[in-house]
Amino acid sequence: MKALLFILISFVAITAFICGLLLISNPDGKAIGLDLILLKETPFKNFIIPGLFLTCVGIVNLIAVFFNIKRHNNRYDWALAGGVMIFGWIVVQMILIQMFNWIQFLYLVIGILIVLVAYGLKGKWAV
Repeated sequence: MKALLFILISFVAITAFICGLLLISNPDGKAIGLDLILLKETPFKNFIIPGLFLTCVGIVNLIAVFFNIKRHNNRYDWALAGGVMIFGWIVVQMILIQMFNWIQFLYLVIGILIVLVAYGLKGKWAV
């Protein structure tokens, strides 16, 4: 379970951090294949603010990866935070842009798995 958690938070850390930076540096979204039309019903005119939020999701998961490598006492707390953040990011994204894509489903499942595995490893229930 520890290996699964490490793989999941590493995947989220890398993809969220890189995509967040790409959205900040290319606010039109074209660097990752997005169109500004997605933001039509949102309060955003470009992808800078969403990119900042996504970068934060990546940073929290990077911290979780670092603490898991170091076997720090708070490693599962950081993993829980990272899982909740990616899950929340996707739910808010789906509400704001009012569409659903397979990749959103993938990240929802990953977020749920991170939370469940981290919670279990933290010792809140027998795994």
